[in-house]
Amino acid sequence: MSEAPPQTHRERSGAQSAQDLAERQRRHVLYTWTAQRQARPVSIAYGEGAMFYDHEGKRWFDFESQVFNCNLGHGDQRVIEAISRQAQELACAHPAALFEAKARLGELLAEVSPGDMSHAFLCLSGSEAIENAYKVARMITGRPKVIARRRSYHGASMGALSLTGDARRRPLEPGLWGVLRADDPYCYRCPYGLKPDGCALQCATHIEHVIEMEGPDSIAAIFAEGVTGSNGGFIPPDGYWRHLRELCDKHGILLVADEVFSGFGRTGEWFAVDHWGVVPDLMTVAKGITSGYAPMGALLMRPELASHFEDEQLWCGLTSYAHPISCAAAVATIKAYQEDGLIDNARQQGAWLKAELEAVARSEPWCGEGRCLGLFGTLELDHHYIATLEGGEPAFSVALKDALAQRQVHALYKDHNLFITPPLCVTSEQLAEGLGRTQEAIAEALTRLS
Repeated sequence: MSEAPPQTHRERSGAQSAQDLAERQRRHVLYTWTAQRQARPVSIAYGEGAMFYDHEGKRWFDFESQVFNCNLGHGDQRVIEAISRQAQELACAHPAALFEAKARLGELLAEVSPGDMSHAFLCLSGSEAIENAYKVARMITGRPKVIARRRSYHGASMGALSLTGDARRRPLEPGLWGVLRADDPYCYRCPYGLKPDGCALQCATHIEHVIEMEGPDSIAAIFAEGVTGSNGGFIPPDGYWRHLRELCDKHGILLVADEVFSGFGRTGEWFAVDHWGVVPDLMTVAKGITSGYAPMGALLMRPELASHFEDEQLWCGLTSYAHPISCAAAVATIKAYQEDGLIDNARQQGAWLKAELEAVARSEPWCGEGRCLGLFGTLELDHHYIATLEGGEPAFSVALKDALAQRQVHALYKDHNLFITPPLCVTSEQLAEGLGRTQEAIAEALTRLS
């Protein structure tokens, strides 16, 4: 008797409902960053390119790239096949193991990274990359303190969360000692009440003031996201990153660029700092390195820093260091970005998106600012306008999320900011249709509460 052919992912997706899966998972698996009764499950059965499909077969616009990581898009067979080949050949390896995918990944990262960044510590997440950047900075400099920004997010582990400025750190305070806070390049709501054309980069000057008051000999590193991630998508003004570079060079402080969110083409360059021609000393990456197909992060460093550990012990490590399957996924992902010209596509599509978001901000009273770099777009809603609605911001957040879901748009709304961050393979037609649906959802939520 012949065996039945294996089911496709589409056939399997119809075999069980999203409700059934939600009930089963709810019994045993915790949701992240939420009270469990308030969790909003995402029904995703399979995906193709910039779209995914739920368990009822409905097509969704993935305007969050899952969690800002699926830069390549869904269902890329090159990555899937690379994972399969690696799993069959070598699925588990010692951290010191020699294998092709590991060596090739190191070469590719050196090829695409800014300037002369040449060495990589290969871990499993952005949080781990930040943890190890923190450790390396202190080991190399011998200094105890670091500077991070008030609205930053650097990861969920204890060290990374201590660096983080947003509210997610508060339930676990006090965190690690020695984290100093500096203001953000938040031009729309400048903490100094200044405008970009006449501010003299006060947000960067403030960091210099922190250094002077704390003593430069006590500060190991400045940590900064290339472009602020889910705390607002703040695009730093021209000159900001160069000012940080000059400050660090002046005082012997290491400059750490957190490119976990903004790296691998999200902003229309390989990394956000490339827009300003700045080479950091250390750089953390994750998310887009494998496009989310396998867990991976990396700490990248310049050769003079890596040389410190030629004779000094590197007090960093993990069991799944340079995991073979993750390395294979990362190699295939980086090659796909290159083969498909996705960084160029992000730049081209982003130019259109930027113009559209800025037009919304000019024409709609509810929109405070539209900002965009590559395919990292943000609509910041006017705080005062939203406060006039029935129920204010909390009610509007619920209404908007419901309206987006009704139109099959997967996007993040957080603290007055709605993010438009589709996979880099998105087409002009998909981007225009998805943005249209997004604007309809905003209009419905506003009308419901007015």
